[in-house]
Amino acid sequence: MKRIALGLLALVALPFAPAVAQATYPERPIRLIVPFPAGASSDVVSRILVQKLGTRLGQQIVVENRPGASGAIGVDIAAKSAPDGYTIGLVTGSTHAVSPALGNVLPYNPVKDFKPIGMIGAAPYVLVVWPGLPAKTIPELVALAKSKPGTLNYGSAGIASLAHLGTAQFASQTGINITHVPYKSSSQSLIDMVTGRLEMQFATIAPVLQNVRSGQLRALATTGRKRVAALSDIPTMIESGVPDYEVSLWMAFMLPAATPDAIAAKLNAELTAVLSDPETQEAMRKQGFEAEPGAPQAVMTRIESETAKWRALVAKTGIKTK
Repeated sequence: MKRIALGLLALVALPFAPAVAQATYPERPIRLIVPFPAGASSDVVSRILVQKLGTRLGQQIVVENRPGASGAIGVDIAAKSAPDGYTIGLVTGSTHAVSPALGNVLPYNPVKDFKPIGMIGAAPYVLVVWPGLPAKTIPELVALAKSKPGTLNYGSAGIASLAHLGTAQFASQTGINITHVPYKSSSQSLIDMVTGRLEMQFATIAPVLQNVRSGQLRALATTGRKRVAALSDIPTMIESGVPDYEVSLWMAFMLPAATPDAIAAKLNAELTAVLSDPETQEAMRKQGFEAEPGAPQAVMTRIESETAKWRALVAKTGIKTK
């Protein structure tokens, strides 16, 4: 009878074991895989968030930078990690929308291999031009480009980068012909912008703010749906006459697909609290990002809509990775 009773107790306790484990989560440090180099805007924002997120969870979150292959290496590591909530992956519009739209062979499936925690936020670009260019507005730039087809050059961080696709979208919508000059990094292209060897670029906001304020670069428009606080006097592309134009570098936190729903829900609740904090929002704005707290499904909706948008552009323009 004693053995039977013990067996029954074991059977009764068994279904509750996972729930107990999840209720005490996390019991040890968590790692965050950032698929870009230390110091990149995505890395800076991630570190802002994990410091506060770790405090709320009562555990340290260790950032592990695993750059390479336009983010694919680090994202793949996150996807194939143990689905126990102790590895979180940072993903972006580049890793989960642009690369799939280009038809790149990826080591991960951007939808099936992940379970979303939630959106982090998005950072629009700013279209900056060399001050010697006789164009102070988007309509003037478009008119100038149409008067000199193919002669205006624009830089980006590489072929099929988000900035490249965003500029190609702008050219397609306005009917202009401008020449792409790919660089290894946006910092290199900005040097040529300041010295006048390059005429225009869609740049991330934080790194060029000082150049804009000092007059080394001229900002014509930002690429979000609303104006950027740090450049409040600069209109959006939509305000400048380019209908429905929106390009932003968005970021989200993801887990391996098989991670228990309870863990994902807990992380979403804590991330939402962090992103809703005014201090966090201000720190993100300094990096050009607007916080976007919300439900996990918002990540999947963003992936679906942006992949479709970039796939249509690639089909229209013939852009390839090489």
